[in-house]
Amino acid sequence: MMGDLREALGYAFMQRALLAGVLVALMSGLLGTFVVQRRLSFLGDGLAHAAFGGMGLGAFVVVTFGFLEAGFLRDPLWVAVPFSLLAALGIAFVRDRTELSSDTAIGVFFAVSVALGVLFFSRIPPDADLGVNVLDLLFGSILAVRQTELIAIAVTTVVVLSALGGSWGRLAYATFDDELARTDGVRTRALEYLLFATAALVVSVSAVVVGIVLMAAYLVIPAAAARLRSRTLAGTTVRAMAIGVATTVAGVLASFLADVPTGSAIILGQAAVFVAAAVLPRR
Repeated sequence: MMGDLREALGYAFMQRALLAGVLVALMSGLLGTFVVQRRLSFLGDGLAHAAFGGMGLGAFVVVTFGFLEAGFLRDPLWVAVPFSLLAALGIAFVRDRTELSSDTAIGVFFAVSVALGVLFFSRIPPDADLGVNVLDLLFGSILAVRQTELIAIAVTTVVVLSALGGSWGRLAYATFDDELARTDGVRTRALEYLLFATAALVVSVSAVVVGIVLMAAYLVIPAAAARLRSRTLAGTTVRAMAIGVATTVAGVLASFLADVPTGSAIILGQAAVFVAAAVLPRR
């Protein structure tokens, strides 16, 4: 067993997968704490499918304008990320300016994004080599993370941790008592737009690692498990990040040894932690 693990860690693709997974876990743990606490769990699912629409548009642009040999421009991410940002800000705007609930606003953008993704992918010739597979986008392919995607994930991690870490106290205040926070001069509306924007960044970039279908669970389960075992929001945040990192490393290694899909192994590991947190008695 130990020999197999040492062999696995010696491969460059395994090193990239572990690094990418750990970075995604850190972002998801920090962001997921606020998503769960604010009852926005459906947001991850909606933005994941918005990322699918963005990937479809990006792939269509890459093929149509001949960027297949143009280095960074051949990666659909450069279109998917701003597309997801616009979708997230659109959801926040609709919530802010109408009487519609969060679930309704997210559901509208969810449906439109999936329809756009299917439309754009259908317009791409079957023999076009995008370097990305539609099934991998849906279900994840962390072992196939490329250098450019790893760089994108690393840059996103720095941006997200800096943005959310720098405003953590104000976000926590606004999360527990929005009205009192506004009375104290906290710009709660701007913080909500920041939360939605960072969620779009995390989900769209991370979708290439854990997949669009599984990304919502990745964002919610570690934070939900951490909340069950924590007394404070700070404790929830730290535990959510720790659970995400631990289950990611375990899932990647287990998938290599057992030859099972990596995204599924990670999510099922997180689900096991959640069940344990829900069932085991608290001290």
